[in-house]
Amino acid sequence: MDFKKELRKLQRNFNENENEVDEIAELEQKLKSACLPEHALLAATKELKRLKKMPTALPEYAITRNYLELMTELPWSKSSKDVLDISKARHDLDEDHYGLEKLKKRVIEYLAVRQLKNTLKGPILCFVGPPGVGKTSVGRSIAQTLGRTFHRISLGGCCDQSDIRGHRRTYIGSMPGRIIHGLKLVGTNNPVFLLDEIDKLGKSLQGDPGSALLEVLDPEQNNTFTDHYLNVPFDLSQVLFIATANSISTIPAPLLDRMEVIHVPGYTQEEKIEIAMHHLISKQLKEHGLTAEQLQIPQDTVKLTISRYTREAGVRKLERKLGAICRAVAVKVAESHPKTVQDSEEKKDLLQIKEPDQGNDVLEMSHPPDMPIVIDELALKDILGPPIYESEMSERLSQPGVAVGLAWTAMGGEIMFVEATRMDGDGRLTLTGQLGDVMKESARLALNWVRSHAVQCGIETKPGTDLMENTDIHVHFPAGAVGKDGPSAGVTIVAVLVSIFTGRCVRSDVAMTGELTLRGLVLPVGGIKEKVLAAHRAGIKKVIIPKRNEKDLVEVPQNIQKDIEFSLAKRLEDVLQQAFEGGFPSLKDATATISQNSKL
Repeated sequence: MDFKKELRKLQRNFNENENEVDEIAELEQKLKSACLPEHALLAATKELKRLKKMPTALPEYAITRNYLELMTELPWSKSSKDVLDISKARHDLDEDHYGLEKLKKRVIEYLAVRQLKNTLKGPILCFVGPPGVGKTSVGRSIAQTLGRTFHRISLGGCCDQSDIRGHRRTYIGSMPGRIIHGLKLVGTNNPVFLLDEIDKLGKSLQGDPGSALLEVLDPEQNNTFTDHYLNVPFDLSQVLFIATANSISTIPAPLLDRMEVIHVPGYTQEEKIEIAMHHLISKQLKEHGLTAEQLQIPQDTVKLTISRYTREAGVRKLERKLGAICRAVAVKVAESHPKTVQDSEEKKDLLQIKEPDQGNDVLEMSHPPDMPIVIDELALKDILGPPIYESEMSERLSQPGVAVGLAWTAMGGEIMFVEATRMDGDGRLTLTGQLGDVMKESARLALNWVRSHAVQCGIETKPGTDLMENTDIHVHFPAGAVGKDGPSAGVTIVAVLVSIFTGRCVRSDVAMTGELTLRGLVLPVGGIKEKVLAAHRAGIKKVIIPKRNEKDLVEVPQNIQKDIEFSLAKRLEDVLQQAFEGGFPSLKDATATISQNSKL
């Protein structure tokens, strides 16, 4: 018996050694066929020799084997062939996405240069825009257009540099970073990598991933990117990196400098209608098992949904509302088609038991509704409830001390009401609405300008007395739970203060934006297109912007330029003349005097 036990033990050891030899031989064969560059092959051969001398029971054996397997699986020289048909690429991009001309133009330019030069390095693009405008889906479409593999890396909340660079192999359980892991998954060395939410990177005791990305996104350095786990350089120069962000304010400046920023503003109402009619409705019908013969959503209904139930830069809320319509219709369709004979017999028995008035309702529901179901305004209200957004301009601006400003946020442009009230006091200015330091300073500038120009603005004061004597002013920015900052509300605060002191109302169809100075100049601000789109969504007919922002109107669509009248202001006097009905004759004289003095 002892002899048999010893024999089985020897046989088991022999099989294990044979399997180990087979494993190492297989790894060696893979290394030869992986077409590794010289430096990588040298490092892999060295590790393979160590593996041959290493007992399998050691923890380092598994780490070394995993390392060699990764070396064989990485696409050192395997690449996909680019599709360089420019006309087809333009057609595919137009088919998949409506608008987004800047993005499409940049992709076509890359294809054109790629045709002329095969060794072109992959560009590093950064799409910046509000949520729901299609930044991520455009990245996927670009990969399909180029005929490349696509890999998405979500960086939101990433706070460990090892996510980018990997762990060193001195740790048990170490693994490569997400860049090398992504290359292993896609199997080519020229994929499209989408670095999603790059503006939401974090920092921790484990390091700064934003600093680790500096090497990845630098075209002069990423051809020798060294992952801590891999520990040999890997060429990333052929990878097309596309980063997405809602705002560039939180992206570190050195990282932002390495990327080509392309701004993706929100959609106009007309663009949203086109997107809904050509893309969203068909997508929602397919997802809910409906057909165009069962449900039809006319263009007027889509327009009502956009204007009364959504107010956003993108189309995500619109897609959810269309999904709600499809679900409501799906219930009707499902109720009208009983699944089994038994179910229909139970419904007949139920009809006999029901009282006459209740039975009629059940009978109506059991019959199939008229097909197709067309969603009109009444049906829309029944499904989605009462409208969420109504025009409140005339109601809110019907009394002095209220004006409409325009603000830029990471979610797109927004209109912003500014309110002020006057009361007896000791000359204090109170500011509420969770304002930042820049906005508070703008309010103090506005008040001091109005105090120094009280006579020209037609404000009645006693000679030799200050405007704020025995008077307190309270300026409030509604939506107090939302933090606000920036200089672009300066001209709006001036209009509000002039309104409250003169007792005149600001025009209800006017919105304004611009930074002010103590001398009354109106300085340019950013986000003009987003702000104009927000004004258009809110039904504003006239927008006052700084004169030096006239160049930004080129980006505003022509149909919106026809609907909105733009007034260009160099000085605060120009703003007040346009914001109030009839203007201020005394301000005209003051402006003429200033211009004459400047000529002399």
